[in-house]
Amino acid sequence: MDFAEFASNSLIRFNYMKIKIKATNLELTPAIKEYVETKMNMLNKYLHGLGPVLCEFEVSLTTNHHLKGEIFKGEANLSFPGQMLRVEKTEKDLYKAIDKVKDHLGPMIIKYKETKLT
Repeated sequence: MDFAEFASNSLIRFNYMKIKIKATNLELTPAIKEYVETKMNMLNKYLHGLGPVLCEFEVSLTTNHHLKGEIFKGEANLSFPGQMLRVEKTEKDLYKAIDKVKDHLGPMIIKYKETKLT
């Protein structure tokens, strides 16, 4: 592949994050894994200039909860040099929990980046 082909390929993205995914009390299907990776990779636009980032993401089916029925939890721990950001969200839908984790991490990364770079 030559440079022009490389530069024009819209599927190539720079990944600043290594993602580890764990499932508790539910099966980690390829669909869930792909969904988590896709959502977490959306945060790469905020990670430029922060160095390597490790994302440990856990999806789980909680049993000890005050609400009836199945409650799913999404939890992400982003490890930066000298700092860790953590978000945990619960929802009745697993994919909504994953979305909420991603939505809350974006502003946290921006705030961390502003404080680190000032």
